[in-house]
Amino acid sequence: MSGDFQIRGLNHFAWRCRDAEETRAFYEDLLGLPLAHVIKADHVPSTGEYCPYVHIFFEMADGSYVAFFDLGDDTATVPDPETPAWVNHLALEVPDETALMAAKARLEKADVSVIGPTDHGIIKSIYFFDPNGIRLELTTRTATPKEMAEHAAHAHEALAAWTGRDRTAAD
Repeated sequence: MSGDFQIRGLNHFAWRCRDAEETRAFYEDLLGLPLAHVIKADHVPSTGEYCPYVHIFFEMADGSYVAFFDLGDDTATVPDPETPAWVNHLALEVPDETALMAAKARLEKADVSVIGPTDHGIIKSIYFFDPNGIRLELTTRTATPKEMAEHAAHAHEALAAWTGRDRTAAD
């Protein structure tokens, strides 16, 4: 892609949380992501709107962040009733299958319900929900760079086939 800019990576992805401390305990104490920054304000910088909040950031090993807004009203993000619960999720990568299974054991020891591991052909994953009802996936890559290049070579063709399918027929 050419142009005036290039996206270098993820800085942060933010959601609403019900309770900042409960969220901190889950992401820092259980998942091991350190609390790296806290912003507390009464006005939204981008809009000027009055809405007291705390914005908390948890740092990942690559320098990107998972972030949350606590609006102080004990309300979590409301899932879209038209979207299945498994669709919207945040996938975080661990180094290997040993780490994936260690994470599964740690989560289950903390009474977190975990699905998996699930083999997707190019990755293996486990799935669970955080205290805010956000679905998380921990995943590790299992495909080689050569295998991923082969998938990439056919990605546009596969998407075109999906886009052009008969939407009235059962898939």
